[in-house]
Amino acid sequence: MYAIVGTSGAGKSTIIGMIPRLYDVTSGSVKVAGVDVRDYDLSYLRTNIGIVTQDTYLFNGTILENLLYAKPGASREEIENACRVANIYDFIMKLPDKFETVVGNRGLKLSGGEKQRVSIARVVLKDPKILILDEATSSLDSISESLIQSALNHVMQGRTSIVIAHRLSTVIAADKIMVIENGAITETGSHEELIGSSRKYRELYETQFKKVLDYEKHRLEKTEKE
Repeated sequence: MYAIVGTSGAGKSTIIGMIPRLYDVTSGSVKVAGVDVRDYDLSYLRTNIGIVTQDTYLFNGTILENLLYAKPGASREEIENACRVANIYDFIMKLPDKFETVVGNRGLKLSGGEKQRVSIARVVLKDPKILILDEATSSLDSISESLIQSALNHVMQGRTSIVIAHRLSTVIAADKIMVIENGAITETGSHEELIGSSRKYRELYETQFKKVLDYEKHRLEKTEKE
């Protein structure tokens, strides 16, 4: 797992957009398994990449149709297993029309957390070799955030994951952290390495990650008291 960290506007989303070739580099190269992404067949490249962002897009159709977009020939068992991994199966089963529930344009009939979990189930069904995540869950309630984080932790196992990280727990768990400044990767290393050698990373730790960690601790203490 690679964690990408940096201030707002540093270029984190631009960099991950170059992997599935949403846009191409103007100099240098992006390589997967040592091969320039521009040398892969575009359809093959994107088939092997799954993306989950905070701004989830669902089509104006049923939950089932939205899931099958990732794997048209998926069996019912595969679909249900993917939904269980994404912590959305029990919710779907409580709906009057279950998998035939129409979600509305951009999923407007579902909450933010429900849309996100359907999106995660879609990626699980696709089973990509490379998983790209913008794991931001700041706009969600605590229950949805917990369910989504649990689902993402499960999904990341056994594949290459590239995460725009907003949580200290994700950053610490990463095999390698990439610090982005002005559109460039300026430093790489583990949390322990960077906290001792990188001024920029220490700044991010103090202003972003530690603040989130302190907030989570406060919320947990408040919940325990209640």
